[in-house]
Amino acid sequence: MMTRIQGVLDQRQLQTVQRFISEGRFNDGSTSAGMAARRVKHNEELSLESARLGELNNLVMGSLVKHPTYQSAAMPLRIATPFYARYTTGMSYGEHVDDPVMGQGDIYRTDLSVTIFLNGPEEYQGGELVIQTAFGEQHVKLPAGDAVLYPSSSVHRVAEVTGGERLVAVSWIQSLVRDPDKRALLHELNQARETLLHDRPDADETRQVNHSYINLVRMWSEI
Repeated sequence: MMTRIQGVLDQRQLQTVQRFISEGRFNDGSTSAGMAARRVKHNEELSLESARLGELNNLVMGSLVKHPTYQSAAMPLRIATPFYARYTTGMSYGEHVDDPVMGQGDIYRTDLSVTIFLNGPEEYQGGELVIQTAFGEQHVKLPAGDAVLYPSSSVHRVAEVTGGERLVAVSWIQSLVRDPDKRALLHELNQARETLLHDRPDADETRQVNHSYINLVRMWSEI
């Protein structure tokens, strides 16, 4: 399941994020890739003084983890510290699948990947995130502040940037619910549940849907 998350960062937050990024320097991004992905990864990643990087992470990830769409669709158990990637003219990231396990010491399984767009689509040409799905290739190029959540197991790539500069934050999530089909069903059920709780909080069917959702989460969660 691929899920768009709108409005993770507002305009004021984006200005702050872009200011933090302007204070850092960018290094060769291939050094953080796995053995297979390193051959096709051509971008740069932010290096920033640790205190400022902590502020940046708190702003970006703090906004993401509080977003209701993210919470419902990802059902996160663990989330990785993000990478901040820059693509300038001629850069791309070829077809790859994200590593199944990441981290050092406190490792985690990568069930989901998330890309948060930090500048607008009008600021660069090309640079679409291309994800292979059961319905064919999906080309994703979202407004600044929006994010997309997609399976880490999917084959995906970043098309070559042919002009301008693309800025994104990328992270990975281990979900409470490993099975993607179960997770998708829970997300759909939760959307219906939230509508019923808002519109008909005291109805019998609302209580039934609410109880079913809660008990399915209990049944399918892995902690």
